[in-house]
Amino acid sequence: MRSAVFSFQTPPAALGLRGLACRRGGRGVFAGLDAEVAPGGALVLRGPNGSGKSTLLRLVAGLLPAAGGTISWGGQDITRHLDARARIASYAGHLDAVKPVLTVEETLGDWAALFGVPRALRAERVAAALEAFALDGLSDMAVQILSAGQRRRLGLARLLLARRPLWLMDEPSVALDAASVDRLAAAMAEHRAAGGLILAATHIDLALDGAETLDLGAFAPAPEEAW
Repeated sequence: MRSAVFSFQTPPAALGLRGLACRRGGRGVFAGLDAEVAPGGALVLRGPNGSGKSTLLRLVAGLLPAAGGTISWGGQDITRHLDARARIASYAGHLDAVKPVLTVEETLGDWAALFGVPRALRAERVAAALEAFALDGLSDMAVQILSAGQRRRLGLARLLLARRPLWLMDEPSVALDAASVDRLAAAMAEHRAAGGLILAATHIDLALDGAETLDLGAFAPAPEEAW
C-alpha cells in the first residue's frame, strides 16, 4: 500500500483546550474543559449520550462557537481564528456527507478541490486515499449504490486529502467490518507517526497506542448564573 501521508501543509503542534464551555439549544453542554494533545498524540472522548463528545469535535473544528475558554495551537490562541483552524483540522463526522450521483473518485476529487489541494497533486492524493481504504476497485461506482460500510470508508478517506495535522473523528468505526477497522487503524498510526494528532469520539477500542482518555461526563454544565 502506498504511503497516504507525505507531509503536512501546516506543521504539527500541540493542541490546547483551556476552560472550554459550550451551550446548545439554550442549555449548557460542558464547562471548564481542559485537555492537551501533543504532536503524535491521540485523545479519545468518552461519556454518556448528551455529554458533548460530538459537540466538542464540532467546536474544535470551528463549526460551533465556544461559550467560554480558549483553543490554542502551538501556544497561539486560535479560538476566534476560524481560518487557522481550517488549515490545521480535518473533520470526519458521523454522517458521511456524500453526493449520491457522483462516483467514488469524483467525490474525492471534489473534496480535494474544496480543501485547496493544488490541481497538480489531486490525482496522486485521490489515488492514495482510494488505496488506503480499499476503494480503488470501486472508483467508478456511483455513491448511491455503495453499502453503508463502503460509504463510511469513503467518508474517512477524505482525511487523507488535505494533509492537515489534526484529525477530528466522530465514531469513525461505525458500519466498518474488521478488515476496514484494520485499515483505519493503519491510517491513524501512519498519521501519528508523522506527528499528526487525533481527537476521536468512539465507543470501541481503535487500537490507538498510548492514547489519553477524556471523560466528558466529568465536565457537567455550569449553573445558569455562571454563563
